[in-house]
Amino acid sequence: MHEMPPRFAAASLLSVLLLCLAPGSSPEAADASRPPPGATLPAGPSSLGGTLLTGESPFKRDVEQFSGKSGLVRSGREILGPFADVAGKMADSLYGAVLPPAKSSLHWPFLILTGLLALALFIIRGGRGAKGADGREGRRGLLEYLLPRAIYAHPSARVDVWLYLIDAAVMPLWVIAFLGAIAPWVERTAIGALHRMFGASPHIPVTLGWRLLYGLVMLLVADMCFFFYHLMMHRTRIGWAIHKVHHSAEVLTPLTRFREHFLEAPIDAGFASVGLGAAGGVFAYLFDGGITQITVMNVGIFYFLYTLNGNFRHYHVSLRYPRWLELWLQSPGMHHTHHSTLRKHWDSNLGLVTSIWDRLWGTLYIAAPHEETPWGLPPQEQAAYRTLSQNFLNPFREIHSIIRGKAAGTTQPGSTAGA
Repeated sequence: MHEMPPRFAAASLLSVLLLCLAPGSSPEAADASRPPPGATLPAGPSSLGGTLLTGESPFKRDVEQFSGKSGLVRSGREILGPFADVAGKMADSLYGAVLPPAKSSLHWPFLILTGLLALALFIIRGGRGAKGADGREGRRGLLEYLLPRAIYAHPSARVDVWLYLIDAAVMPLWVIAFLGAIAPWVERTAIGALHRMFGASPHIPVTLGWRLLYGLVMLLVADMCFFFYHLMMHRTRIGWAIHKVHHSAEVLTPLTRFREHFLEAPIDAGFASVGLGAAGGVFAYLFDGGITQITVMNVGIFYFLYTLNGNFRHYHVSLRYPRWLELWLQSPGMHHTHHSTLRKHWDSNLGLVTSIWDRLWGTLYIAAPHEETPWGLPPQEQAAYRTLSQNFLNPFREIHSIIRGKAAGTTQPGSTAGA
């Protein structure tokens, strides 16, 4: 094979990555979609409004067909070889980070809903209920209430963006390794065990009620898995060395939800894979694989309902429930307390959806209506977790020190991780 000129190789690689931005596409699919000679290119997948709702680009098909017809796809595959599919998935994930799909809390309808809810709270509360970069609540004007410059221009918010993009780029690797491998194996194992214990599937008829129960159970299982994964990250020294990247956020924005070290994603995915795989296996056995969740915008209905206010968990406007309800459900404002640097707030409110596990483990904390919650790490650690490079490299340094028996940093004060 003749050596490909560097400039052409770079162009081929770029075209493949652009091509792979289309959700669910691959170089093979794009090459196969090449139109016959003389054919007219279709206008696109659907109307612009439809693509906005799904997060898909109206220009992807044109890019696919041009890349396939020009031979750039085949050239790119020659460069990337066996890594073509992985590169495609990573590029696809990055595209989803920039233009989030319907399943993301950053999908534009959810962001608009977050803004509308915040506007309603501003009117109802007379400008109260929003917190500043110092975590203190006070009366504010409309613009400062919704999009305060002190928060969105903060260096911490800029680090959020880069960590979000890095996490999005490597996420497909963890999905392939865990959700794509472990979860199906756990599900098959659960189905096999049930067959051995109870015989053939009872093949229960699928009804609306069963589908609702299925969605609710899967959400509650996800909540349980999240709690114990989160508890481990706070109460083990290596776990906290990784998780403190998330807690190093000195201000809260919707992107802070995705601010984490890339080593944390496989741990989270591992817990979720086991729990959801086992629960899915039970339902697959009972209904002989014929049950699906009720979906809204391509996500389960209960996850959709959770996402309606989920952005407020990492948003400076506090959204709280009545105290009696917070004893059972985690309000977004309770997560503000979880991120606080005040000692009385450390290691509190570890749940995702319910407060049940926090109550059982003694980690529930229901704050006063306008309680101060300054965000970030304790002062002695915050200085080491302000820049992107610090947040990327310091967890490795701390883990290395812990393994060698000379832990350089501290765990979150008040936790049992240092015990």
